[in-house]
Amino acid sequence: MADFTGKVALVTGAGLGIGQASALAFAAAGARVAVVDIDGPAAARTVEMVEEQGADALLIEADVTSSADVERMIAVTVESLGGLDFAHNNVGNLGTRALIHEYPEDVFESVTRVTQVSMFLCMKYELRHMVQQGAGAIVNTSSVAGVIGLPGESAYVAAKHAVIGLTKTAALEYSDHGIRINAVCPGVIRTPMTEFFLDGDPEAERAAVARHPMGRLGEPAEIADAVVWLCSEEASFVTGHPLVVDGGHLL
Repeated sequence: MADFTGKVALVTGAGLGIGQASALAFAAAGARVAVVDIDGPAAARTVEMVEEQGADALLIEADVTSSADVERMIAVTVESLGGLDFAHNNVGNLGTRALIHEYPEDVFESVTRVTQVSMFLCMKYELRHMVQQGAGAIVNTSSVAGVIGLPGESAYVAAKHAVIGLTKTAALEYSDHGIRINAVCPGVIRTPMTEFFLDGDPEAERAAVARHPMGRLGEPAEIADAVVWLCSEEASFVTGHPLVVDGGHLL
């Protein structure tokens, strides 16, 4: 198991789902954790859960599509927790389902900003600090939709592909600074966003489960474990990699 004692991790979208599980996993490994979410009360619940594990946590309410908010987020983390060693950039937006010729332009732009632009902004300001210290590890949340096409989900697919492209480019640009940058590509994970998408429809859930040869949906903690591994010394020779954690979805 990774030992992050004395290290600082930042997780965005940490109020629920994969982000919350990631914050808890970093805390379990001994890190101090900056818990970031646009939803302050949700972030506060995660902070309580981290502190119940005996770890230090910092609540930061921020909109990661705002350059000013992201710059403040990094500054507050470094000032309050003493540094920034790991970052899990985990904000995204599903958008809607429609064929491209019918897809609402405003929704496409929103998905792009929330899912893609937020990753760029977070890495921009995280890397400024990590370059100065000469070390760090970043994991960006993409998706199986980042490596395949999905009819009716053009905005989400395009944005998640872009996350992988950003990850690979950043890995090339910063490998000689001692910084590793990877992506995690979940299959369908049982999160509040997934539950909203399935809308309580048993048939929709059965169809989602059927895509996974393991016969079930994934759990947030299973993605969090992959994130922690990618940040650990056990993955010291891994960079620029989109790690698929999907229960066999892409087989």
